[in-house]
Amino acid sequence: MHRFANPARFLRLSAVLLPWCAGATVILTILGLWFSLFGSPPDYQQGETVRIMYIHVPAAWMSMFVYTNMAIAAAVGLVWKHPLADLFAKAAAPIGAGFTFVCLVTGSLWGAPMWGTWWVWDARLTSVLILFFLYLGYMALVNAFDDPQRGMKAGNILLLVGIVNVPIIKFSVDWWNTLHQPASVVRMGGPSIDPSMLTPLLVMAGAFTAYFLSVVLLRVRTEIAQRKIQTLRLSVAGDGAVTDGMQG
Repeated sequence: MHRFANPARFLRLSAVLLPWCAGATVILTILGLWFSLFGSPPDYQQGETVRIMYIHVPAAWMSMFVYTNMAIAAAVGLVWKHPLADLFAKAAAPIGAGFTFVCLVTGSLWGAPMWGTWWVWDARLTSVLILFFLYLGYMALVNAFDDPQRGMKAGNILLLVGIVNVPIIKFSVDWWNTLHQPASVVRMGGPSIDPSMLTPLLVMAGAFTAYFLSVVLLRVRTEIAQRKIQTLRLSVAGDGAVTDGMQG
């Protein structure tokens, strides 16, 4: 992976990947929305409210997927000092927080007619809320230090500590008695959901993934550009201080 650590090489590679990811996002989103709204039947118990699932479930998957990848990047940054690992984690954090927020909001909208309440403090919902706070805490922590490297290191440690919450989210419905339904897609024995509902669910998951890749590539490119600008400013300021010293 060190051959991708060169920012110039990453910029060239991302320039090639970005149009494909953006195109996949548009195509999969259109297909996913069509299947979700018109190509899948209402549920025999939940009726039309089941269509919230096609946003809620992919957002939940992505909230854990993004955080897991951020934690991997944190480990790479701490152990191998990979120069782009920290930038990836920083760039991915707002996207992951956005997915988690969408998951929480759509879960409440779905829970109100199904459970008769907007929120319950069960294991699944509480652990997802903790994940949202971990995202917010990481973003606050990396910007809390004057030295960016210290902020990144502190944020990476938080990411590695918080990764324990991801398996708790995944297995909470198996370990505790909760209102939240158990897994119906990623489970032993294969999916239990009907193909007419599984298809739009997977297409929307693909759309969310392509969106994440598109935005994170853009954000990492922006972070690299900002680092270059900051380096140039420090260089100009240093040259100016040397010139003033010589004149003095």
